Amino acid sequence: MRYQEFTLEGRNAVLEAFRAGKTIDQLFILDGSKDGPIQSILKEARKNGTIFHFVTKERLDQMSETGKHQGVIAYAAAYSYAEVEDILKIAKEKNEPPFLILLDGIEDPHNLGAIIRTANQAGAHGVIIPKRRAAGLTATAVKASAGAVHYVPVAKVTNLVATIEELKKCGIWFACADMEGEIMYKQDLTGPIGLVIGGEGEGVSRIVQQACDFRTKIPMFGAIDSLNASVAMGVLSYEIVRQRLTKKE
Repeated sequence: MRYQEFTLEGRNAVLEAFRAGKTIDQLFILDGSKDGPIQSILKEARKNGTIFHFVTKERLDQMSETGKHQGVIAYAAAYSYAEVEDILKIAKEKNEPPFLILLDGIEDPHNLGAIIRTANQAGAHGVIIPKRRAAGLTATAVKASAGAVHYVPVAKVTNLVATIEELKKCGIWFACADMEGEIMYKQDLTGPIGLVIGGEGEGVSRIVQQACDFRTKIPMFGAIDSLNASVAMGVLSYEIVRQRLTKKE
């Protein structure tokens, strides 16, 4: 993946970037802005599933590199995205059953970066994220990955459910992380697998859950009933690793 960091400032620059089809990962807009160009930018953001935040002028001034933000600053992808086929090709070249990480509703770039880092160490072949309501490969995510983004391809897809259905045709099974699932130690997580992780707030969406083959959970005994998304991904990923290694013995 090639380094391509963009920080866009000013109404025309951001609007033209949307219209040119550039991937805008996050958008920051002056709270209370109601003029035409800002509304056009918001329309494009909603259409493209871009995460946007309404912030104060002071916040925008702090973020601005030029001092001419005109009430809007956008962060574009820091790295180019791979295709799903690229991820499958890596698994084939390594002569390994595909091991994919799919993220549904992860909006924190720090979490995305941490997940990419763990994916690399656990031997996952790639990460798949949706275009809408998801953190992308911003500079923050890249930094949080501690360099793992150089080795783990990340694909961005329009429809996560459709992608899962297509990958099922390749013989891949999908396990959804869910507190109502069966304990991971009791499940067979070997073979071609896609591990689906949801956001900390709502977890995996119902429609994505329904597309998965089964639900799996981490046993927990504390007063808090959930783990950080990147931590949960790490625990489940290493259970997959453990089962794969045990199977080889």
